[in-house]
Amino acid sequence: MAKIRREKKDSNGKYRKERLDRGIKARSDTIFALTSYREALYLVVPRAVTIIGLLILPLVLDIWWTKVMIMACVIAILALSWDFIASAGMLSLGQALFFGAGGYLAGVLNYYWGLSPLYTIPIATIAGATVCTLLFLPVLRLRGIYFAMVTFAMPLILVRIIEATRIWGGIEGLSALTPLPNLWVSAYLVIAAVFACLFGFRRLMDSDYGLVLRGMMDNDQAVMAGGINIYWYKAQTLFIGSAAGAFIGAFMTHYYRIVGTSAFSIDYSILPVACTVVGGPGNFAGAMFGAFILVPLCEYLRAIGSWRIVLYSFLMVIFVVAVPEGIFNYLERKYHQFEHWVKTG
Repeated sequence: MAKIRREKKDSNGKYRKERLDRGIKARSDTIFALTSYREALYLVVPRAVTIIGLLILPLVLDIWWTKVMIMACVIAILALSWDFIASAGMLSLGQALFFGAGGYLAGVLNYYWGLSPLYTIPIATIAGATVCTLLFLPVLRLRGIYFAMVTFAMPLILVRIIEATRIWGGIEGLSALTPLPNLWVSAYLVIAAVFACLFGFRRLMDSDYGLVLRGMMDNDQAVMAGGINIYWYKAQTLFIGSAAGAFIGAFMTHYYRIVGTSAFSIDYSILPVACTVVGGPGNFAGAMFGAFILVPLCEYLRAIGSWRIVLYSFLMVIFVVAVPEGIFNYLERKYHQFEHWVKTG
């Protein structure tokens, strides 16, 4: 149904502005009625441009900006992980735990046992997800800010344990680890991981499994009353989301050839949330879009020193206030709808 935004009046009468879905857009956010190849291109082109553009970027960027793109992909995966976990009604601030667990496990396997990245990354992904899920199992009954506080505190606790016991190199960490073959392998590996998370999470949320998760986010008590064990679904969601974070942590361990307590940095918990808020939560593409805005912007502003934080924070406030639905959701809505004035009197 058309949405009235504002009205105007002139000598010819009174008008109102209506917002209408385009012809192929049905009364659903994900259903379209295609009747020609042009309408198919209408849906395919934005996706194709995104995929092809990201695949071409490493070929046209210099080494510095290729590294920035890799970091944007890293934060994008953490943001996608956060958005997926939030889709089940769990507000997580523990992406740093997922990142650090995967990073340390990969570092330990490589430093002490001599395993190559071909084995450490997949092993650290599964083992890291398992460890993180087990750590959060006792607090799955917590909701909202209480669950978020626990997830936020957990990586801080692990940092203090590592510093106090001096295990795994203590404050210095583990260094001289086996590197990835080259920059291009690193770039395309992380790009493939971004696409796998993006399309994998969206596919899950479009299935019956995702329907249960969305029901848990809206009203978990109603879902439980239907005979569904919501804590089992929460555990599964945590495992899948933490696996993405553990993978990227293991990847960055071999990319930097070092792992230390900085792997549990608060930035890995806060920045993914900021990217999701700026890009738009709920559809995963917004989280990815936000990461590719904020990370390059942060690096570009590095030249202005401490003023970078001021300007960066100011821009974030503008994004949140001016476009509360998220930049990607706003652009998507504009793409699928058009506006026109209708005479009312």
